Amino acid sequence: MTWRNWGRTFSAEPAGVVVPTSVEELQRLVTAQRGTGLGVKPIGASHSFSAVAQPEGFQLRLDHFRGLVQVDSARRRATFGAGTHLHQVAELLEPFGLALPNMGDIDRQTIAGAISTGTHGTGIGHPSIGANVTAVRLVNGKGELVEVSEDVNYELLPAVRLGLGALGVLVEVEIQCVPEFRLDVVEATEPRERVIEEWDARIRGNDHFEFFWFPHTDVVTTKTNNRTERDARPLPVAKRWFDETVTGGALHGAVSEVGARIPAATPAINRLAAPLMERQPFVDRSDRVFVSRRPVRFREMEFGVPIDAVRPVLREIEQLFERRGHRVTFPIEVRAAAADTAMLSTAYEREVAYIALHTYVRQDPRALFADAQRIFLAHDGRPHWGKMHSVSHERFMEQLPRFEDFLAVRDRYDPDRVFANEYTRRVLGE
Repeated sequence: MTWRNWGRTFSAEPAGVVVPTSVEELQRLVTAQRGTGLGVKPIGASHSFSAVAQPEGFQLRLDHFRGLVQVDSARRRATFGAGTHLHQVAELLEPFGLALPNMGDIDRQTIAGAISTGTHGTGIGHPSIGANVTAVRLVNGKGELVEVSEDVNYELLPAVRLGLGALGVLVEVEIQCVPEFRLDVVEATEPRERVIEEWDARIRGNDHFEFFWFPHTDVVTTKTNNRTERDARPLPVAKRWFDETVTGGALHGAVSEVGARIPAATPAINRLAAPLMERQPFVDRSDRVFVSRRPVRFREMEFGVPIDAVRPVLREIEQLFERRGHRVTFPIEVRAAAADTAMLSTAYEREVAYIALHTYVRQDPRALFADAQRIFLAHDGRPHWGKMHSVSHERFMEQLPRFEDFLAVRDRYDPDRVFANEYTRRVLGE
């Protein structure tokens, strides 16, 4: 059976596929692989563009570790099976009047995969999803069931909140939730330079702000989402379907195909496409605002840079396009997030601006991403662990103050490297 990730950037021929039905079965599986050289790799939803979930030995699926385990209503905390998909969470929490504090714009990932790679949304007051994790249960590389929480092994929370799957197999995750909320949504096409000039004011003056710059143009689409007590006024069903299926699906796929075949047409395509992202104002439940469907397959690179680096980084990327002739039909996404304390976090102890480049799945992104990575690194950028990059552990040793602390936890929890693969060897070392 061939394994492939969603972005079709990596594939593998695992030794087998295992789907344990209990924690005890999972423990036996992990114990049996110690010292065999095959290893075990949880694959989540395989939505990472990097090789973080690429199996070398056994491919592990958590199909039997899904759903809501329990809710602590007094503390607004919910415990989920780690294999639960993010798109299931809102409906599971709805009867309790709860919601996740923030979400990214894709919800196909499992909870385990999302927190293990540093999945985040936008909002300068909101850190990554993993920062809201208050407890986990995991099976480590020695086959031991370990609890890490605010009461037990508390010092390890900063490691397990973003662990790359290198510390163990997450089986349960407790997340700090908030009362369910609605968002007032305003989207607009605006001059790029004005938005960049007002970047700091906008991220601090709104709950959730982001913008999409269409390469080879001087315009962006802004998305401003603020929490509201107003009644829901969602987009009409037909309009939402048209935006996601036609404009964001068939039409976007068609113009991306044209751009791939005729690169010189890309600037004109982008000038026409930019206004199509803008939608009428609406109010809806948070998850229905944060998340959007992505029917067109793509590849992605994203780096977290200091908040004040947005202007110079985007200027250098624009110059890169002109100098090297890169043609990109997908918009560049710019978001902001709060600092957090996860040892491997791109936002470790600093507010961060996330800048993401996307390319159509039929285009080879390697030259563009290599060029862009040099720009990001020159501005102290840290790569998103689940997206494409070629940064090695030597650089992370310099960038992340607690990198060696994480390696020490890894040595303790997985001394035989049951959960290692080529990706973890590159970014964490042997």
